[in-house]
Amino acid sequence: MAKVALIETKPSRTDYRKEFEGAFDFDQYQLCSDPSIKKVLKRDCDISIDTNEYDWLILVGSESFKYFIKGATSITESSGSKVDDKFLPVINPAMLKFKPEVRKTWEASKSNIIKYIDGDMEDVVIDENIAFGINTTTGCNKYIMAALAHPNPIIALDSETTGLYPRDGHVQGISLCFDGVMGAYLDADCFTDTTEKLLQELFNRKTVIFHNAKFDIGFLEYHFKFKFTNFEDTMLLSYLIDENPGNHGLKGLAIKYTPYGDYEKPMHEWMDNYRKDHGVLKSEFDWGCIPFDVMKTYAAMDALCTYILFEKLKAIKENKKLKWVYDNILIPGTRFLVDAQDNGVPFDKERLYLAQEIMQKNIDIAVDKLYKNPQIANWRLWHGKDFNPASTVQLRSLLFDTMGLKPTGKKTGTGAISTDAEVLRELGTQSEVPGLILDLRQRSKIKNTYLDKIIPQLDRDGRLRTNFNLHSTTSGRLSSSGKLNMQQLPRDNPSVKGCIRAGWGKRIVAMDLTTAEVYVAAVLAEDKALMEVFRSHGNFHSTIAKKVFKLPCEVEDVDSLYKDKRQAAKAVTFGIMYGAGPKKISEQVTKDSGNYFSMQEAKEVIDDYFQTFHKLRSWIDNNKRYIEQNGFIYSFFGRKRRLPNVKSSDAGIKSHSIRSGLNFLVQSAASDINLLGAIDMHNYIQANSMKSKIFALVHDSILAEVPDEEIDHYSEQLQKCVQLDRGLKISGAPIGCDFEIGDDYSMGKFEKLYNEN
Repeated sequence: MAKVALIETKPSRTDYRKEFEGAFDFDQYQLCSDPSIKKVLKRDCDISIDTNEYDWLILVGSESFKYFIKGATSITESSGSKVDDKFLPVINPAMLKFKPEVRKTWEASKSNIIKYIDGDMEDVVIDENIAFGINTTTGCNKYIMAALAHPNPIIALDSETTGLYPRDGHVQGISLCFDGVMGAYLDADCFTDTTEKLLQELFNRKTVIFHNAKFDIGFLEYHFKFKFTNFEDTMLLSYLIDENPGNHGLKGLAIKYTPYGDYEKPMHEWMDNYRKDHGVLKSEFDWGCIPFDVMKTYAAMDALCTYILFEKLKAIKENKKLKWVYDNILIPGTRFLVDAQDNGVPFDKERLYLAQEIMQKNIDIAVDKLYKNPQIANWRLWHGKDFNPASTVQLRSLLFDTMGLKPTGKKTGTGAISTDAEVLRELGTQSEVPGLILDLRQRSKIKNTYLDKIIPQLDRDGRLRTNFNLHSTTSGRLSSSGKLNMQQLPRDNPSVKGCIRAGWGKRIVAMDLTTAEVYVAAVLAEDKALMEVFRSHGNFHSTIAKKVFKLPCEVEDVDSLYKDKRQAAKAVTFGIMYGAGPKKISEQVTKDSGNYFSMQEAKEVIDDYFQTFHKLRSWIDNNKRYIEQNGFIYSFFGRKRRLPNVKSSDAGIKSHSIRSGLNFLVQSAASDINLLGAIDMHNYIQANSMKSKIFALVHDSILAEVPDEEIDHYSEQLQKCVQLDRGLKISGAPIGCDFEIGDDYSMGKFEKLYNEN
């Protein structure tokens, strides 16, 4: 009988024998014997165990996993798998009480662990029979011809590259699998014109299965001019099954769905040893250093596992709603984003240098002003050292100990007093110091996070190519990552936006949806009164205020005569989409108007609002009930939002899940309207040989660099594409499109700020 040890972080009330249904006996240990420690760090661990005495060690939770396994990352990704021959990591079952969403992971992991210990599960040996490399032209051509001759209509394809962006690296090789049994890695150094023609013929005749098609297509089109007319993406299929971000990597899915486990581990061990021997940092490692014989197995397995994943995950397309999303949004969206990313964000390098220089001067002035403040002098005198405004610990000491300011009550995730921007703004009413700190922090962030990092990452054509992602948000809204997160550009300071500048003879055209989420809610709720507000074509929030409060003035006079009423109506309009109650509305209106707005007033406003738009209230209440009863909801276009935490015993988690589901209904549909409009416009640009280039989608905006002679044509056609009737339209009032056209993305604010000649 196998000897088993179970190791948890600290003593708990969990009955693991009951959890594992008495399937095996085990000795139980804790990393830390002190149950009072909230967050167990390595220095707190006092476990005494000889791991050699055990055949299996079950590691419960991320702390145990990271303590015993070098380089351990995600416990969720590795839960239920075998690591280093005898370790079995698993998520902590205590999570189930508060987050029912992880029950599937726990049950599957538990089943695997029992099978490993009982000897019913063994890892497959990976050898030349299932993963091999080819580094001769004759061998590559022969293998491709075998793939062409095989009756399977699909092939799985993966590429190995030396960089993350096509212009920053080259393709080392291509991995293929055409039978679901073996994978092959083809060394690109031996490709000839004949090889490339055979590959293109293969791509034309078969459906090509990728995992993260946007990445591979981008590289293969740029370096080989390959075309892919029919492709699928297992990463996006995984996203249809589980819309939560972070769960769609090939490694984690291979561990979960294939018998091959963490097949890439040997290669990463080689990389670790190489970096150690050559003194290379992880961030500076060049994948081109990996020898063919080391790369071939890992690369070939990528294609094989992608093939197996497709065979398992394609069943999700039996759900007609999700299939529509996949076929009409995700796959076309991939094709669109490959091109949009390649278009690149146009930056003006001279402006970047100017903004960088002036920002540094402003930072120096802000630092000097801060250090001249007597409160800073008191702190330095008391502590005997210079004050570091970037230190959160020192900032708390300054604000709450030295200065004696009253904390706002906001805490960090660890329970410490928060000093974030919202807190500093609120504390600014008690002293000028928080405002000075906030100003310095914001200027430093703009310079360090944007200006300093953008300049060295520009390509030779002055454009910056970054990522836009289809699979990283629960709503379906695009995210951005990589060289620059376009979704997090500073809104109020034009220093960065002003450096996004069109080339000679071109302009930046920014189209922004107006009150899109409220528009969607009005249609979905079939609220005639709210739809009539859109048909009136007046100032939206003023019209809402006049209607709700029955104001005795014209709509255009509401803002000047009843500013507080307009602010209240605006806060409620947006707040209801996020489940805001009287407390939140009170705080928001007080902040926006500058005048105290009580909770009682907020409650009355909400009541008045829903009396006016009663169908909207019914729609909200009905969907809340549906989410609570079913634990999921579908958007208008067919995206699914799974919300198992509505069954949580924690009231806060439960209510948050319900609010998230309600917000999903409007945010998802609004973002899909925008994305579908951008896809259609991009197709129109290509079909009509226009020179306009869409280069980014930022929140509800579509950004393009447009030649002067195409501006009218582009703007008119984009509005048609966005306002196309996709089933979410108010008769006589299509969704609003607000266009801004300028030399740069700040629309002239950069020149005004810096007085550029």
